[in-house]
Amino acid sequence: MMPGTAAETRVFDYVNHPYERVRAALTKDALSIFQSATRAAASRARSVASQLRIDLGGIAVETDINIAITGIEETVSPPATRLKLEWQAATLPALFPFMKAELAVYPLTSTETQLDFSGVYEPPLGAVGKMLNAVAGHRIADASVHRFVGDVAAWLRANVME
Repeated sequence: MMPGTAAETRVFDYVNHPYERVRAALTKDALSIFQSATRAAASRARSVASQLRIDLGGIAVETDINIAITGIEETVSPPATRLKLEWQAATLPALFPFMKAELAVYPLTSTETQLDFSGVYEPPLGAVGKMLNAVAGHRIADASVHRFVGDVAAWLRANVME
């Protein structure tokens, strides 16, 4: 990735429930699911924001994020639901990347559903932030997104009823 360009990230996970049930849960209230999933994973429930969290050499780096769902697209053939997302840090947003992403949800089998997150973010802090992203920031962003998708998938596995 060259300085001056937006960075991309992509993460997959799956849920061992039928697509229709996962789709129904996410289209009903995805923001609550994101909040519950990330809060449960962090064992905290004191904020209405979701949270990104990663561990770097034993040091937890976390920030509350505000997530907006800017659109939901559904296709019948092949069946898929795409949630358009944007997020930024709830406090000091200028110090953290702004993310535009899509969470695509589609059936793998009759009993498994794929979560496919792809996003683009602009590193913060201008040219300095772009240099830091090139060195290590992209790993932090990728780890944060991986944790977020994993937390959402784990919550859906535990809470979507058969």
